[in-house]
Amino acid sequence: MRIYLPATLAELDRTQGLTARLVHTVTPALRRAFPEEDDEGLEFVAQLLAADDSLDRLNGIGAGRRRRVVVAADVPEGVVDPVDDAHAPSVVQLTTTAEWDEIACAHVDEPGAEADVVAALAGDGAAVERLAERDLLWYDVTELGRLAASVR
Repeated sequence: MRIYLPATLAELDRTQGLTARLVHTVTPALRRAFPEEDDEGLEFVAQLLAADDSLDRLNGIGAGRRRRVVVAADVPEGVVDPVDDAHAPSVVQLTTTAEWDEIACAHVDEPGAEADVVAALAGDGAAVERLAERDLLWYDVTELGRLAASVR
């Protein structure tokens, strides 16, 4: 099953994979919330919701590294659990580490988005809206280590 993990640039440099956390995927609740969307559209919605959650992981991150990161991974269904009272219809709990051989790619803000990320973290609603309009850049899994190293 394809999951979308909210992450940070620093996490792309880990050797052990990405630790258990709340992630997003196409769930029955997401299908009910967006009945007109096809599978591709639902996956895009789950990715966008993960991008929103990645903001929470950026508090306390140093300048030059505050960009939303969403990592796409393909994991067995048995390693995710439903979440009661989830804040979004796509939320599930990843119960184990997503290993690097399960990671497909990452979607990352362009460097110019950092000012809006900082403003959004400070509670600026207009910045949140601007972030919602930004497209995340796609990176192949083979590029992630270099991406993390480039912003150290």
